[in-house]
Parts: sequence; C-alpha cells; structure tokens
Amino acid sequence: MALVKLGQDPESDDGRSPTVHLDEETGNYVLQGWRVSPEKRKQMDIPEHETAIEFPRRMMQFFPEVIGRDGSGTNA
Repeated sequence: MALVKLGQDPESDDGRSPTVHLDEETGNYVLQGWRVSPEKRKQMDIPEHETAIEFPRRMMQFFPEVIGRDGSGTNA
C-alpha cells in the first residue's frame, strides 16, 4: 500500500497533524486527526471495526476534488 501525503494542517502546533493521505492502491483517503471525545462518541453509532476523528474544515483544501484534480496530480 503506497500512501501519498496530500497535505497537513498549516496551523498544527507540531507540524504533524492533521494530515490527508491518498492510498494509491484503493483510491481511498486516509485521514490523521484528533481523537473524538468520549462525549461526542456517545452521540455516534460507531461499529467496532471503525473509528472517528475530528478534522478541521481548513484541511478540505488538500482533497483533489476540491482543488480540481483527480488525485493523480493531473487535472480532472
């Protein structure tokens, strides 16, 4: 599985999170973000095999669909 880093939060204190990756094999996004608080998790119906993260809106700029690209680095 080859992950390609598409971008990371320019406002991150440590410069490591949140981050958007693209899995080149599946075409899925892999998101690194903040853990969802227990209070918020109680409001969600999360299956055992899934998890949830918080992800800031400002990170949407790194999704190829938002910037008019197809994920391969070429125009869609």
